Amino acid sequence: MIADVYIELKEGVADPEGESTLKALRLLGFKRVKKVSTVKVFRIEIDAKNREEAEKEIREMCEKLLANPVIQKFRINWIG
Repeated sequence: MIADVYIELKEGVADPEGESTLKALRLLGFKRVKKVSTVKVFRIEIDAKNREEAEKEIREMCEKLLANPVIQKFRINWIG
């Protein structure tokens, strides 16, 4: 099984990289861009009996290592 795990900042948390990219895009003439957010993606291939077991383990990975629960949220998107 393969899953993409998206890690992004929670609402209200400053995103300096996103803000800097937005400013640069506007300087390059892309005036219609309203917001840029930084998102990190991990593609995880996992050997599990079923999707429920795999999701439980990936959630545990996120809670223990991949995401900082104080400032980040995550979502899992299954591939195939």
